[in-house]
Amino acid sequence: MPTQAEKAAVFQTLHHGPGIFVIGNPWDAGSARILTALGYPALSTTSAGLAFSLGRTDGTASVTRDEALANARAIVEATHLPVAADLENGYGHTPEAAAETIRRAAEVGLVGGSIEDATGDPAHPIYDFSHAVERVAAAAAVAGSLPFSFMLVGRAENFLHGRPDLDDTIRRLQAFEAAGAQVLYAPGITRPQDIRTLCASLGKPVNVLVGLKNAPPLTVQQLDELGVRRISLGSGFSRAALTAFFHAAREVRDDGTFHFTEESLYLSELTALFRSPDA
Repeated sequence: MPTQAEKAAVFQTLHHGPGIFVIGNPWDAGSARILTALGYPALSTTSAGLAFSLGRTDGTASVTRDEALANARAIVEATHLPVAADLENGYGHTPEAAAETIRRAAEVGLVGGSIEDATGDPAHPIYDFSHAVERVAAAAAVAGSLPFSFMLVGRAENFLHGRPDLDDTIRRLQAFEAAGAQVLYAPGITRPQDIRTLCASLGKPVNVLVGLKNAPPLTVQQLDELGVRRISLGSGFSRAALTAFFHAAREVRDDGTFHFTEESLYLSELTALFRSPDA
């Protein structure tokens, strides 16, 4: 098993190329093992996937920092790959809370993590500009003090909260970059021209979220050509798994049939994935 520093070095190399990469988003140790066996180069947790697995809603502070970090630790221990985490708003409004979250994230074995500017308050969904920058700067100070390269992601959440303002989003990400963020991320931006403008406006690797409904069906190659360095699916794999479960359960309840089993992996196939030497 590689050390945390060795994982961090691999993770940093992935972000600085050459080429684009897709980061797998597991929601528990089992899904992390499957993504590892399938050859994904790195993993990042999903706050929504974790919330769903606990029967809760995402983005409402329903999952605590302790729960999120315990989930992250389980994923770290399930794979030899570099693992980062969706750390939401740092589980607190202050810069000190964001900084403490990064410190504790490193303690559980993570080599990267994101701090977003979403407040969790529907009445005021996005932190004021200066406060958002202070929070990223505090997180970056802790990340920079670690004995390995921790890839801090600065997230601007405008487009997920009814504020499709590309100029303000770029302004925020540029400020997060100047404050020390190593990766920039604006989930919800889907139009190719906006993605290209975003990437051209920043000097650090850009992560783009794919898998949103009604978004242009861009491929990995097309996103690479737009300047994207990292692709994530957020809760996409989790939602796919829950969708399959939902349709299977509804088929049994409504139709009294079991056709869903025709598409299911055999128990032996799943066992082989979990026993993979790469996992």
